[in-house]
Amino acid sequence: MALPALPGNNFNRDVGKEKFHKTHHWDFCNNVPLLLSEATPGLGGDSRRLQKLKPKYTAYPKGDGSNEPSWAAFDKQVLCFDAYWENEVVDRSHENYIIRYFKIYFYPEDDTIQVNEPKVKNSGMLQGVFFRRHRIPLPPPNDDQFYTVYHFNINIEIVFYGWKFKIYNCDSFTGNFLKKVGIKLNPPGQCPEDPYIRTRKETVECMQPLRPYEPYDTLRQFLLNDKRVLHFFCLWDDTESMFGDRKELVLHYFLTDDTIEIREVSPRNPNRDCSNLFLRRNKLPKFGPPGVCQPGQITDRIVLNMYGNLSEISNLLNNRGPGYIMDKCQPAKVDQEFYKDSDLIVGSTINVWGRNVLLCDCDEFTKFYYRTKYGIEEFASVSCKPPPAPKIERKYPPYTGFGSEEDSLRSCIGLIPTPPRKNFLKSMEGDSYGNISNTLRFFAKLETDRIPEDDRIFVLAYYLGDDTISVFEPLERNSGFTGGMFLKRSRVKKPGQEVFKSEPSVYIKSEELYIGVTVNVNGYLFKLLNADEFTLKYMEKNSDRFPYSNLELALKKMKELEPRSKEIKQVFAAADSDHTKVVEFNTFRDLLLHMNVKNLTEQDIITIARHYRAPDEPCPQLSILIAKAHDRLKKSLYENFDTLILRCMCEDREQKHVLPTKDIRRLCKASRLPLKGDLLESLLAKFEDSDKQINYKTFFTILNWRLTPMPNLTAESFLKEVCEDIWFGMPSPIPAKYIQYLTFLKDVFGLDE
Repeated sequence: MALPALPGNNFNRDVGKEKFHKTHHWDFCNNVPLLLSEATPGLGGDSRRLQKLKPKYTAYPKGDGSNEPSWAAFDKQVLCFDAYWENEVVDRSHENYIIRYFKIYFYPEDDTIQVNEPKVKNSGMLQGVFFRRHRIPLPPPNDDQFYTVYHFNINIEIVFYGWKFKIYNCDSFTGNFLKKVGIKLNPPGQCPEDPYIRTRKETVECMQPLRPYEPYDTLRQFLLNDKRVLHFFCLWDDTESMFGDRKELVLHYFLTDDTIEIREVSPRNPNRDCSNLFLRRNKLPKFGPPGVCQPGQITDRIVLNMYGNLSEISNLLNNRGPGYIMDKCQPAKVDQEFYKDSDLIVGSTINVWGRNVLLCDCDEFTKFYYRTKYGIEEFASVSCKPPPAPKIERKYPPYTGFGSEEDSLRSCIGLIPTPPRKNFLKSMEGDSYGNISNTLRFFAKLETDRIPEDDRIFVLAYYLGDDTISVFEPLERNSGFTGGMFLKRSRVKKPGQEVFKSEPSVYIKSEELYIGVTVNVNGYLFKLLNADEFTLKYMEKNSDRFPYSNLELALKKMKELEPRSKEIKQVFAAADSDHTKVVEFNTFRDLLLHMNVKNLTEQDIITIARHYRAPDEPCPQLSILIAKAHDRLKKSLYENFDTLILRCMCEDREQKHVLPTKDIRRLCKASRLPLKGDLLESLLAKFEDSDKQINYKTFFTILNWRLTPMPNLTAESFLKEVCEDIWFGMPSPIPAKYIQYLTFLKDVFGLDE
């Protein structure tokens, strides 16, 4: 389906190959183009007419006249013509016609034409591109041909699709181009003026004030200070007014037009609706608010209004009719003074429409600006942070006696009572896990005037997870006391506190417990005699909290006896008559107590003794190990020793009667031999030879408690131990058996042997 013959379609309505545009073939003689082909009219129009012409000038305004095609020779060259048309208007009373102005562009490279209509303000018509760029056919009956450059001239009429355009002028390039191709230019014509545009122009000119205006050179300031802004950090303290608050602000001073913008720094969760914009960008008057001004009082220019048909005034206005002129006297002008950059100083207060805003600090660019322009070197910044709020002491009613103090206090804090909050982190850190109990256990003695209760022994446990204390009395036959739980686990208050009071009670802390101190537990006095291994290690590890377990402090107390160092050396030498360089713990303790060291406690003595104690025997005797193994096997009624020997013989394929230690251990565990790991390892170590092998027959024969019986061992009882201490007041385990006193004397006094 063929396209309709509309403006812009680049084909003729008569379909034929000879009707299409063909490229031109030129020959040059002395840089003058001559058309050789008889193609359809292109740039040259009719070829016969072009051959008759003898152009004296080149058709190329640029180039050297080489053999180039038209699209390359005339690239980027456009001929521009000024045209108009006149159209009648029948529906308006004040004008009978309108004049529309156009620009006609002709492209020599492909003979295309584009018509544009310049936009006129308030014309009421859609203006712009009137005809898009394309080849335009001639009017009928020559509509099978297209417009070429030879159809254009000045002061002629040209028809495009029935629209008649009057070309009245062209630019200088177009005139020179037409002359070079041999077209004689007509004299330029006159363009009539549109009545509506003339009326509109007169109206606008009458509305504008007369010259001269007062000069306002703002362009120079804009070009010099574009994108340059001074930043100030401000504070508006409105706490004196009702519901007032302190607000932190950021002031932006724009150097381009001396305007000020203030923004509010919103804190997180301000609990109120707040806008970031505190003051929109505008000039800020120094003395504001100035009050209500009449319209026209605040303005850069003041004009005088002219009314009526005043012929004299009209003559003064160059016969333009009534209009406006400038008021040079300006009697009603209101002068306002605005803030400048010289008025903004760090530490000063500015008036922001009745609000006193303090300039606290500025950024580095602002400091550099004032340093270079005004020579200001010191910028004393002011803190924007508010002063600390006064602490209001909250008073609670006294304790009523019902429940615990913490539980009663929670009912005074809120309307709905909640359980007391526990220190979860402390409870998790102080909770027992594995073989670590996190419990301080002390052996204690009850101090009382009653003779039957004088020898009662207790175990006082302090739980580090929640600072609670429990007291337990070990069972003793024929003592006259039932024993068991003496004090249930709870927090123990210090003595001497009022019961019904508002302040929280003070409880016993772990730092107040050490060996030798007397603790008041709900009216019962307990003297701490000794502690278990975990308690002593924990106190020595945290010596910053337990000063009596600090070795350095204990030795510092002993160094006070340095003037008596020779005497002390003789005393320790006399105690060690066999010259073994060690003394028993009881002897060592008695010597330190007789020295009358100031502030030396039992805990200090135990700390020193644990540090300078002699090492124990690495492994017990073989007879003791066998006796313990027999005792364990008897209780379990284990007699499968023959089965174990048979299994070992199956493993011993070379019949050497020995097996590696690891195989013996594996067979013992596989047969579920009821011996603990440390006892089994000690036995294997005793029977192991240099090649780490064991004679299995000898090993299991000795373990057979029926074939090789051993004498029964008596269990060690601390209550029947020989080491009775007067300072304990009871038989008790000792922290160390022997003390290396020479090392102790060297560290304290620096003595030689």
